[in-house]
Amino acid sequence: MILYIAEKPSLGRAIAAVLPKPQQKENGFIRLANGDVVSWCVGHLLQQAEPQDYNPDYKRWQAAQLPIVPDKWLLKVRKSAEQQLNVLKKLLRQADQIVHAGDPDREGQLLVDEVLAYCGVSGAKLATTRRLLISDLNPPAVKRALEQLQWNKDFVPLSTSALARSRADWLYGLNMTRAYTLQGQKAGYQGVLSVGRVQTPLLGLVVRRDQEIADFVSKPFYQVVVTVETDDKHTFTALWQPSAACAPWQDEDGRVLLRALAEKVQQKISGQNAAVTRVQHKDGQQAPPLPYNLSALQIDAAKRYGMTAQQVLDHCQQLYERHKLITYPRSDSRHLPKEQWQQAAAVCQAVAANTPALTTAVQQADTRLISKAWNDAKVAAHHAIIPTEKRMPLQKLSLPQQQLYQLIARQYLAQFYPAFCYSDTEVELNIAGGCFIAKARTERKPGWKLLFRADQAESDKPTQDDAGAHNSVLPPLVQGQSLICTAGTVLEKQTKAPPAFTDASLLAAMTGISRYVQDDAVRKILRDTDGLGTEATRAGIIELLFNRGFLQRDAKQIHATATGRALIAALPEQAVLPDMTARWEAALNAICQRQQSYQAFMQPLIAQLQQLITGATAVFPDGLASSQQKRPWRAKRPMTGNKAVNRSYRRKPTTTRAVTKRN
Repeated sequence: MILYIAEKPSLGRAIAAVLPKPQQKENGFIRLANGDVVSWCVGHLLQQAEPQDYNPDYKRWQAAQLPIVPDKWLLKVRKSAEQQLNVLKKLLRQADQIVHAGDPDREGQLLVDEVLAYCGVSGAKLATTRRLLISDLNPPAVKRALEQLQWNKDFVPLSTSALARSRADWLYGLNMTRAYTLQGQKAGYQGVLSVGRVQTPLLGLVVRRDQEIADFVSKPFYQVVVTVETDDKHTFTALWQPSAACAPWQDEDGRVLLRALAEKVQQKISGQNAAVTRVQHKDGQQAPPLPYNLSALQIDAAKRYGMTAQQVLDHCQQLYERHKLITYPRSDSRHLPKEQWQQAAAVCQAVAANTPALTTAVQQADTRLISKAWNDAKVAAHHAIIPTEKRMPLQKLSLPQQQLYQLIARQYLAQFYPAFCYSDTEVELNIAGGCFIAKARTERKPGWKLLFRADQAESDKPTQDDAGAHNSVLPPLVQGQSLICTAGTVLEKQTKAPPAFTDASLLAAMTGISRYVQDDAVRKILRDTDGLGTEATRAGIIELLFNRGFLQRDAKQIHATATGRALIAALPEQAVLPDMTARWEAALNAICQRQQSYQAFMQPLIAQLQQLITGATAVFPDGLASSQQKRPWRAKRPMTGNKAVNRSYRRKPTTTRAVTKRN
């Protein structure tokens, strides 16, 4: 008997749907016509044991016990999963061969592997276990995946990496949380001060941004914009470029802070000759944007529809599991396997049938084109999120699900449009000894931008610092040509504080966290890895900080609460910066690549943890007692058009158990 073990029932049913019939549905599994069986987990059936499972004395939080480091790691069965685990135990004893069908990611690999180990599957049976990787629940895709089974033993490093991450997060989160909560109690704070490898640097990012905004003092700066006229009365604008002699009156960004200097330039140039000293033309092209991974989709959905990261993930899970309209949503890849290109025409036709608004876009698409998205070298366990071949009227979906499907579909269709082609022109002028720059971009071929006209108008706007140099079009000009400066205008503008984080910008900061790191080595690690958190965890971590009362919303803006600020102030620098998680991710990826061992990762961590706990005992947090909330913080989620996700949500009391489960 072959036993297929899926990660969840929906995946199990999708597998069974393409296997021999008639089938018999039983409690926790489906028996196929040929005697094989499809069963499933219900997410994680097992979880890390609680501290009190190792020693009853650990139930009471005491500083003398820290750090708690198990000699032998234990797993315990989730109460809600006992029945299904017993089903799997019985089936595993009966099975001649096992097919691992966890989700195609690190956690999905560990989820089923730990069940096999917990149930005592023999080494001989483990050696012949196969791996089934499914990212599309529609029958054609499942059939293709079943024809491409791999050896599960080849994925052991992936499972080991996930196990190391899980145990390391348990050690760090549990011990640091207990240490700082106990110190907080000494200061009169009665809540739980949770600390995590990812959540705390993310909170630190928001706290530092809030402080930058609070400390920011706006200053006026001045620009000189001139209007220039050709002999045949064509006009355009150009922006003054201050020379090195102006440096004493400029800020670090080169902005002129002295109005009198700008006015002096204005007075000198009006009615003067404008000599063209340089004309530069440059043709360029821009390839279509890659299909979405989860973070990119969450960022776009937050900008366009005000959805939170968790809402996007929840709706995408429905589109994937229930409706089978998109591929696996927890993907960190923005590329596609070349084999998938063979389904392009069928997928595009499904998009046209499902979304009348994109019918014209499908008709104009050329599925013979192969964009840079199709790259086997950049596809690991899963590929980018794209529509499937399934046809289903979108009217049956909630509004947020319709919006997400259309975003995903449009991004996929862009792969079958040519590049956007343009010409950039930059003209340098000399007016009364001063240098002025005029720019223009001319579209030669719209290409894929035909699909994004409404969005591009906003994104193409110049910044406030160089808006005066930009023109929609420039007249034909040649070097040495003489023009007339008909007018000069002094513009007074204000420097702006960095913007407060929003759902979109906070997600972008997590994926591009290297921008916020000073250390070159750490910055490179973060660029080469997933950033802060993973595709599967980012939404949950952001929600966690809200639920624990460390973050709050002000309309679309996200700010730290007083409690969040006080916690960051009490922690050592290494706990609130992303450097540590960068090094963890580098090590975990090295485990995946068989370049580092589990022990080589865990042993330094345990030594570092001892130092951190010792440091915590010397801290007496300031401001926590006054920052403690007397009642749960309450806020409404941004409106997205779906009543089910617009209801208010409330911070639940945090328990010791909850603190140890998440990073």
